[in-house]
Amino acid sequence: MLRAFAGGAVFGEALGDPPWRVLALHGWRRTHDDFRPALAGMPVIAVDLPGFGASPPPPEPWSTGDYADAVAPLLDELTPPLTVVGHSFGGRVAVHLAARRPDAVDALVLTGVPLLRPAAGRRARPPVPFRVGRALHRARLLSDERMEALRRRHGSDDYRLATGVMRDVLVQAVNETYEEQLRAVRCPIALVWGADDTAAPPAVAAAAADLAVDAEVTVLSGVGHLVPTEAPDALRRAVERAMAAPG
Repeated sequence: MLRAFAGGAVFGEALGDPPWRVLALHGWRRTHDDFRPALAGMPVIAVDLPGFGASPPPPEPWSTGDYADAVAPLLDELTPPLTVVGHSFGGRVAVHLAARRPDAVDALVLTGVPLLRPAAGRRARPPVPFRVGRALHRARLLSDERMEALRRRHGSDDYRLATGVMRDVLVQAVNETYEEQLRAVRCPIALVWGADDTAAPPAVAAAAADLAVDAEVTVLSGVGHLVPTEAPDALRRAVERAMAAPG
């Protein structure tokens, strides 16, 4: 059964019984349901982030830091020591929470999170028509409407399917990077990654681990971006280890 958390900012579900010690944050275009296969029966609150599932969208284009501000009151509704689990977009929010609330977050479990931009040589370049259109738009030789049509034609599925304020949230998020937050996190970080993740390749996890104070990378063979549903047992083991580690 869904219930309101963080003063009504988000809705979520308890996957086990209190005292709740784990907060689970889902990825873009996903919901709290993704965590049921991995974390059912555990002391977990899994929420729908604003703009997804049952939670209303933000009133303006939020950054992931703004999302963390909205979710932060929920940390005080759980029972320490706390583990925060974040997949993809939810992992972006989770890193902010751990960096800002070291008093509350004792462990992070992250999976498929685009924490850092890929090296230039590995970054996929947009197709030529899009690059030409973007240059013309910047020179004010192409209308906003034509540019938007190019974005819809050549953009990602996430971009094409996002509307209104959520499209602006997405644009902000994909241009963020988290070096500062990773260096600020003092709790252990478990990076559980699919070897076949193309949205956030394993090299991103390795680079993030190099910046963190205490991080360990586990790469799962034959698994893609959706670790919570593709490899639920591996994710559950990582969360159990994080909860059992001394605080």
